[in-house]
Amino acid sequence: MHTPARSARANGIDLTYDSFGDANDPTVLLIMGLGTQMIGWDDGFCTQLAGHGRHVVRLDNRDIGKSTRFTQLGVPDIGQVMHAALLGQPIKAPYLLSDMSDDAIGLLDALGIASAHVVGASMGGAIAQTMAIRNPSRLRTLTSIMASSGAPGLPPPTPDAMQALLTPTPLDYAGYLDRYIKTWKILRAGSFPEDEARDPERARAAFDRGLNPAGVARQLVAIIASGSRRSALLEVRTPTLVIHGDADPLVPLAHGQDVAAAVPGARLDVIPRMGHALPISMWPQIVAAIAQHTK
Repeated sequence: MHTPARSARANGIDLTYDSFGDANDPTVLLIMGLGTQMIGWDDGFCTQLAGHGRHVVRLDNRDIGKSTRFTQLGVPDIGQVMHAALLGQPIKAPYLLSDMSDDAIGLLDALGIASAHVVGASMGGAIAQTMAIRNPSRLRTLTSIMASSGAPGLPPPTPDAMQALLTPTPLDYAGYLDRYIKTWKILRAGSFPEDEARDPERARAAFDRGLNPAGVARQLVAIIASGSRRSALLEVRTPTLVIHGDADPLVPLAHGQDVAAAVPGARLDVIPRMGHALPISMWPQIVAAIAQHTK
């Protein structure tokens, strides 16, 4: 069962979400990464996970997709923010990952869900970690995928991945499609024909739901300004699974290893050939790991 997208009032804003599976099954909340709409969790991936007896809920984070946009907060100067971060200077952020964590908790409240298995990818993994730190009673388990603790000293992205992250998003469809294909080619870090064949369809879906480059910039500042979670992760007692690819060009494997080392009892699953993406060919392995962890 796949419900149509709908909106819920959460943490004072409107969040768009949908769900797969039986609402009576244990809920798995999926949180996507920087600038990526909830459809970044592919329908097929969600259907496979729901097939393991899970009620799968995915959401558009604030400032992306159909959820509330913070246009009134303006467009941050990313170069200035990154320079300030390098110098250890204070950063004025429109909002922080803690606010996005509170959004997700608010969605659980709106849906009447007392606790859920929380799965986050990339920035979504950082949000999920923040939920476990701030609201541990609301998480049954935590799964952090291709995410960082934000600790200083970890390896940086490759130059190509950094360029893909910081290149402005074209607002015309032809330009957006070209950028989408090139970006995911870099982030997947290899040839994945099934995904490449679906890139135009996926780009069209994201484009039609609406682009918000200024929102992506605000999300990026939230990541930078939120700093390190490493010391707080040492206190997390939520059962934790860390999934990371050994070919990740944006958040190198050392970041996932650091998260797993920080959280007591965390299990690390390293997936060979996986970059900063969830390729179709790897869904069975990833879904099975999440299903086992959320038993």
